Parts: sequence; structure tokens; C-alpha cells
Amino acid sequence: MRGELKLWPFTEDPMAVANYGPMETEDGTRRFEIEALRPAKDFLVARIAGINDRNAAEALRNLDLFVPRDRLPPIKEPDMFYHADLIGLDVVDPDGAQIGTVHALHNFGAGDIIEVMPIGSGEPLMLPFTETTVPKIDLAAKQIVVVRPSEIEARDE
Repeated sequence: MRGELKLWPFTEDPMAVANYGPMETEDGTRRFEIEALRPAKDFLVARIAGINDRNAAEALRNLDLFVPRDRLPPIKEPDMFYHADLIGLDVVDPDGAQIGTVHALHNFGAGDIIEVMPIGSGEPLMLPFTETTVPKIDLAAKQIVVVRPSEIEARDE
């Protein structure tokens, strides 16, 4: 009623999203400043500057917002990374054979999913982004190792 929006941040501390300055559309042409933020059950409720009624809020439904990389805190631990750092990396199997490239990381509510575009053609591979499925991430080598679920099952038998 007051133009508040549901916000699902992908930050280690969800409330920290208010500390990063204005959020932007992917192309950077529109900016949105958080005026107020409060937690709800599975999301945050945000009041955005200039969005004062239901119609204005409804016009922003399903809009992806971003924080420019230079405003994010630096990574301090060697095994930490931003999901954006993985996009475009080579995906190899445990023996080093290339499978494809990282296309995206998703979270549909049940945990992170890594989307791999296979070499050549074919449907993207959607795999759980867990230590079992993705045991190694090597940013310096620009590759990740992926163990497919069928290989995990064969190994466990």
C-alpha cells in the first residue's frame, strides 16, 4: 500500500545491502536508493526513494538490481569469492577434461545451483553448488572442477 518492495539480497549479511549505496539495473541506467529496510519472513521489505505507492512498486516487480563491484567489500579469505567471479570460468571434470563454462549461479530457494553451458551444443547442466559437486574452485587458473551426480553415485556404491 505504501510502495514498499520485497527484496531478496544475495549478500552474506542480508541487511548489509543498505550499506552499499544505490542499487542499479543491470545496464546501469536506473538507480534505486534504499530509504528504509526491515526483515520479513524469507525476504526484506524495502522502502525505495521515489516509490510511494502500490502502482509505482508494482512497476518494479521482478526487476533485478545490482550493486557495482567497486562498492562491495573486499574479499579477505582465500576460499571466498563473489558469484560473479565464477561466470565464464572453464568447467572441468576431476580428470581435467573440459565440460563447458559457468553461465550463471541461481538460487530458487533450495540452495545455490550452478548453470554450466556444455561445450558445443546441448542443454545447460544445472547442478547443485555444493562442495561435493564443486570440490575445487581455482580462480587463478580460471576453472572449477565439477563432479556430476552420476559420478558421485558411482563412487558411493
